[in-house]
Amino acid sequence: MQAVFSLLASLVGVYSLLIIARFIMSWFSQSVPGKISNFLIKTTDPYLDWWKNRVSLRLGPFDLSVIFAFVSLSLVQTIFHMLAASQRITIGFLLAIILTALWSIVSFIAGFCLVVIILRGFAYLTKRNTVGRFWGTVDSISQPILYRMNRLIYGNRTGNFLNGMIISSVILLGVIIAGKYLVAFLAGLLRSLPI
Repeated sequence: MQAVFSLLASLVGVYSLLIIARFIMSWFSQSVPGKISNFLIKTTDPYLDWWKNRVSLRLGPFDLSVIFAFVSLSLVQTIFHMLAASQRITIGFLLAIILTALWSIVSFIAGFCLVVIILRGFAYLTKRNTVGRFWGTVDSISQPILYRMNRLIYGNRTGNFLNGMIISSVILLGVIIAGKYLVAFLAGLLRSLPI
């Protein structure tokens, strides 16, 4: 039975790599050869489409439902690895895995938002021409984030744009760092539960 769970964990790992390749391929769709592209589309799109239909997570022009798809595969792979290693799963272990998976999603989104705000801040400080397609995409993502963060910080008052970017970046960085240690601590407590 241990070999079966190890094999299943390996298969899920390979499929996760295919998902990553498909995700990266979507950025460069013109330069990928036809047979590789067709194989990745046929093997991964049904699974990714299932998640897109159930979890609508868009941030500007980006569809981040692939994160849920990838995290769920990671969760299943971890469970198979645990079953292969110990052939026993406790409720505390499952709760720790779920907590860690949820934090992975939150920290990825917070990190993505942080990078976008830093890019926007860089453009603002260097007085870059932000008319191009890339900067338009950055603006379409950063403006809703900055608007919500500034509303949280300043309330109904209007604040300085640069100060809002700096404070938003510090808050996001603080959430990422504090969350990492808090989730690790809570996951350790959950794993130690006897049930």
